[in-house]
Amino acid sequence: MRTITQPLTSNGFTLSNAADRLGWLRPTDPKQPMDALRQQYCEQGYLWLKGILDRDEILAFRRRYFAAMAPSGILAEGTDPVEGIASDGPVDHELHNKLLMEIVRSAAFEAFCLQPRVRLFFEEFLQGEVYLHKRKIIRSTSPGAAFSTPAHYDLVYLRGGTDTVCTAWIPIGDTPVEMGGLVYLEGSDQVGRRMEAEFAARNAELSPEERISAYNKNMAEGGWVTKNLPEMAERFNTRWLMADYEAGDMMVHSAYMIHAATANMDASRMRLSTDIRYQRVRDEIDARWANHWTLNDML
Repeated sequence: MRTITQPLTSNGFTLSNAADRLGWLRPTDPKQPMDALRQQYCEQGYLWLKGILDRDEILAFRRRYFAAMAPSGILAEGTDPVEGIASDGPVDHELHNKLLMEIVRSAAFEAFCLQPRVRLFFEEFLQGEVYLHKRKIIRSTSPGAAFSTPAHYDLVYLRGGTDTVCTAWIPIGDTPVEMGGLVYLEGSDQVGRRMEAEFAARNAELSPEERISAYNKNMAEGGWVTKNLPEMAERFNTRWLMADYEAGDMMVHSAYMIHAATANMDASRMRLSTDIRYQRVRDEIDARWANHWTLNDML
């Protein structure tokens, strides 16, 4: 594996580059038999499906996104939107958020999330008709942004439905480690299951509405496990796994797999990704996710 050019950080904490605390995700060939993919998913809690999507389609949506967002001032003038070069000028945050919510509700984004290579993968992987949750998130991160998504597992926000829901995280553009992206706590599918069992016991006396909330009195701020990624690796004697993601890759992880984001340390390019959720139609669906994503919707 290659050498990382600079230390990885997340919310002010620097991840150790020691071999027992930082490692690489295991890439997966999506052409393997589906039984082998399911087995790997059960063992690891994730699949890094290399090149499963059409690279040109991914980059076309990246261009479309940044072109649509350009009026807010986030894009450097005179640059190709597909490059996602961040502006060093003022940003109209009110307009930015308005444009972002328009994209989230657009037919183009819906089609992107339902592209045949994604839908057909989940139909075979989950062995039946699938449901795409309406709440779908797009994140763009500028170089040097102070906040990174803290460590968490997704079921915290999806307790009203099945725990077999899968998250698909799609990097919309090449995303080397230095641009951030997701990191995964090795072996943490089982850690997340133990944590959730503990929370379920502590939440037993709460009302049904409170019990499924990520913001009840027994939960950490925002439903996060921690912002301190290095301490968590030490506490569980494990590693954070990173990757050089490429346009066309798709991550699939379980509802219990603990993950986080690191800071974008690129000199100029914005990181862009979407995270969406698929599950079997026949399984219980969390009704709170039946609406479009809205900023500060508390999920």
